[in-house]
Amino acid sequence: MPKPPLVLASESPRRRELLALLGIPFTVMPSDVEECPEPGEQPRLFVARAALDKGREVARRAEDSVVLAADTIVSIDDGILGKPLDRADAVRMLESLSGRCHSVLTAVAVIEPGSGMVHEGLEETLVWFRALTAEMIDDYLGREDVMDKAGAYAIQGFASVFIPRIDGNYPNVVGLPLPLTHDLLCRTLS
Repeated sequence: MPKPPLVLASESPRRRELLALLGIPFTVMPSDVEECPEPGEQPRLFVARAALDKGREVARRAEDSVVLAADTIVSIDDGILGKPLDRADAVRMLESLSGRCHSVLTAVAVIEPGSGMVHEGLEETLVWFRALTAEMIDDYLGREDVMDKAGAYAIQGFASVFIPRIDGNYPNVVGLPLPLTHDLLCRTLS
């Protein structure tokens, strides 16, 4: 019996690159779901809900496919740093990360066709930032477009010079934890 096709419910080029490393053919169908936390929603609950909402929305359009959805946030002081609204917001985010440790949380949801059964998981990676000066932040924002990046940085880009240490899965910080994703897909596609 042929395996159902895999659909990635994301337009993130980083997620596409990471998923391609697993060697499983897939197509891309971005979700139309707004990624907006509810008042008082805790970071872990929000990121899990956002991934599941995105996956279910795409699964309604791709009925015969396995749908993989993910959402990544940066969390510090029990708050959520999503994608910056503008340059001033990016500066605020980077200032809040300066000289501190924060969490990168990625929730992954895999939805089976037909039954709608969901396999999901959450990955957390701790990331330490060097102390950043206003000049360093300004220089960084002039180098890279961070408007589509949670926490206003990309570890795979120039921001890596700000990060002396991580504890956990590196691809998780980029946007898709490969060990977790592989395990969830193996449960679904086997």
